[in-house]
Amino acid sequence: MSTLEFNDALVNLEQYLKSFAYNYTRNKDDAEDLTQETMLKALKYRNQYMPQTNFKAWVFTIMRNVFINQYRRKVKSGTIFDSSKDSYLLSNATENHENPTNYMLGKDLNKSINSLDEDYKKPFKMHFEGFKYQEISDNLKIPIGTVKSRIFIARKKLMNLLPDYNYLAN
Repeated sequence: MSTLEFNDALVNLEQYLKSFAYNYTRNKDDAEDLTQETMLKALKYRNQYMPQTNFKAWVFTIMRNVFINQYRRKVKSGTIFDSSKDSYLLSNATENHENPTNYMLGKDLNKSINSLDEDYKKPFKMHFEGFKYQEISDNLKIPIGTVKSRIFIARKKLMNLLPDYNYLAN
């Protein structure tokens, strides 16, 4: 499939993608964002498309994966958007984070993370923010095995830097 044919096929799917995205998001703006992100990923990874296979299914699978990854990031960050007419920002937290123990833990943790070498700090922070290993690898332009290794080493270093909090990890 040539680049021109690929682009035409993708553009022809745009309206179907928007409708499908709306089923996921239940919000017109979010559906458009999801569609745009899907089309960008399809263009970025077009060399992974196998000619003579179902192009529409391939693109819709990308959309599903993008949606799932975005949803996981939102859940991990502790906030989600209510898709009602007034769009409230909701906290997904189950406990009160404003207590002194959590404040001190956060302060100690941030201080320890910032003390890591840049090689370990950047991948660890990105992983903590919800990025997948492959996304970190692509962003930092390092092999995925290196990403996994650096995150593992960063965790070990943080456990050594924060021995008083080891009981919280169990």
